[in-house]
Amino acid sequence: MAGFSRYRDILRLFDPAQPAWTVPEISERLHVPASTVYRTVRELTAASFLEPSNAASYRLGSAFIEYDRLLRLTDPLMQAAGPFLDDIVMQSGIPCIALLARLYNGEVMCVADVAGPDTDFKSSYERGRPMPLTRGATSRAILASLPARTLGKLVGPRDKSAALRDELIEIRRNGYCIVTSEIDAGLSGIAAPVALPERSIFASISLAVRNDDLDDNRRRRLALLVMSAAGLIDEALKSSG
Repeated sequence: MAGFSRYRDILRLFDPAQPAWTVPEISERLHVPASTVYRTVRELTAASFLEPSNAASYRLGSAFIEYDRLLRLTDPLMQAAGPFLDDIVMQSGIPCIALLARLYNGEVMCVADVAGPDTDFKSSYERGRPMPLTRGATSRAILASLPARTLGKLVGPRDKSAALRDELIEIRRNGYCIVTSEIDAGLSGIAAPVALPERSIFASISLAVRNDDLDDNRRRRLALLVMSAAGLIDEALKSSG
């Protein structure tokens, strides 16, 4: 456990299943001496990335809230795309969730979402939750926008099937991706890529809608709506320099 990885490995232990950890528990899980864990936890606590909980345990600290705010205020993708999430929800005319997701550490992560006023369902693409790179419209729209070299590094040999290759070609040709009940039963995803390689931005904007609310005409209309929003986000990113 050395360098930044020692902080990362400890912080990644915290989740809803176990939101608080003691130093001995961390030491046992990571197979690292308790003295090393104690020093690292002390440093993380001093910086408010961890804070004391009950029974000599620690939980995630409030520093994450501060940096989350700064990210929302400074990230060019979130700044450019934010207004369009509300727009496509209002223009959709049906219950839906608009999602902005980006490439994250070999996976895809939702960074912003907006639900329509009458939407009574949830998407597994929760903000901040890493999702598979090759499953779901939101993810595959991003996959289709990646340069060949980046794609080759991220997609393992098992996923380099002819079917996936042909699908990515079709997404690039059409400008959008529609997938039904692959992530959430009863829900479809309609996504378009947002890519600005020179700024290392590979993202997508998408709508999660109920399968029962889709017919052929509505599928086409929502695909055009999502593609239009993606194009406007691209323009906003380029103009923001």
